[in-house]
Amino acid sequence: MKVMVIGGGGREHAIIKAINKSPKVKTIYALPGNGGIAEDAICVNIGAKDIAAICDFAKKENIDYAVVAPDDPLVLGCVDALNEIGVPCFGPNKAAAIIEGSKVFSKNLMKKYNIPTAEYFVFNSANDALEHLKTADIPVVIKADGLALGKGVIIATTRDEAIDAVHSIMEDKVFGESGNNIVVEEFLTGPEVSVLAFTDGKTVVPMVSSMDHKRAGDNDTGLNTGGMGTVAPNPYYTEDVAKQCMDTIFLPTIKAMKAEGRTFKGCLYFGLMLTPKGPKVIEYNCRFGDPETQVVLPLLESDLFEIMQSVTNETLSAEKVKFSSGSACCVIVASKGYPVKYENGFEIKLPTPDNDICYYVAGAKKQDGKLLSAGGRVLGVTAVGSNLSDAIDKAYAATKKVQFENGFYRSDIGQKALAKAFKPESALKG
Repeated sequence: MKVMVIGGGGREHAIIKAINKSPKVKTIYALPGNGGIAEDAICVNIGAKDIAAICDFAKKENIDYAVVAPDDPLVLGCVDALNEIGVPCFGPNKAAAIIEGSKVFSKNLMKKYNIPTAEYFVFNSANDALEHLKTADIPVVIKADGLALGKGVIIATTRDEAIDAVHSIMEDKVFGESGNNIVVEEFLTGPEVSVLAFTDGKTVVPMVSSMDHKRAGDNDTGLNTGGMGTVAPNPYYTEDVAKQCMDTIFLPTIKAMKAEGRTFKGCLYFGLMLTPKGPKVIEYNCRFGDPETQVVLPLLESDLFEIMQSVTNETLSAEKVKFSSGSACCVIVASKGYPVKYENGFEIKLPTPDNDICYYVAGAKKQDGKLLSAGGRVLGVTAVGSNLSDAIDKAYAATKKVQFENGFYRSDIGQKALAKAFKPESALKG
């Protein structure tokens, strides 16, 4: 089959490497792809949000199946447009993708269907939000309603920071129209867990859990980023916690979306906080997470493409989805200065990967036969090991072999998870 993957980052590289293993897949096109993805797929210079051009290409090349990976094209209705021209897709339609496209929608959905989440207030006026903040508990979390490249969430630790966040989002429009409305919500405490789940709108099959590391610097210091590394599985996500999440969050969310006439089919990302009162939803994403995908898919032993087709065909309940009992660690190599200001165009030299190592390319281009940096997050170096410690050691050994003079990476990815793995007390108190 001829398959088209929309997107051009590390997540898409991981998806392409995984579906390349399927005997059903003969040719993969990446739109737009990147310099590293070009080693595993045919890159086509069409932007992920150029839905008209994507559809024209699909018709011209007689594409059999499409994977729409990033949030923007999903929220814009790329799946709907491709379905209209007869191309089956993995990914939710526009009506369902609103679960990520609007935080106001998702918070109201959880409230309506009693899905545990932080207490919250919605504002469409900066003055009203500022009035509320005069007496709100601090710390407080302030979120832009719409998509903001993963940066639309501000944890304000002082009242002044909260006030500045409202001015920045609603008046200065740092996130554009995404900041027309905001959510001001209770600050939750506890371990964070990311769980990606396959769903065909009826059945939910969670993937192996993971732990993301958002801050730019070691020991969770510095600015928030799109993610500086991940490990899987997350040791806080025990069997008891998993059952609790299935009963109180995963299935209720799928049923709620169906009840709202927004049946969700694709990968639904659950960002969870394991609070003393039980698991609560921090956020939903309507697609594979980045860089969570880079540790989850290397542990998948089943055929990803077959799973995707079963989601599209609503036959997921009959599909066997199996993950390895091992662990994985991904270390992100970013450009110096990320997530603020950084320079591009530095050469990257990658060693030859072995069976346990993958070099997922996120922000790089091919020029004159060289791989050059072209983004903030440039590489994801992923290793699979028999246990968490083994995976972390392998990932850092592989990262040190990368030649990229303008790169930096955190040196403590997985250390919190490793500490927890040796303290197996319950993650939940309530």
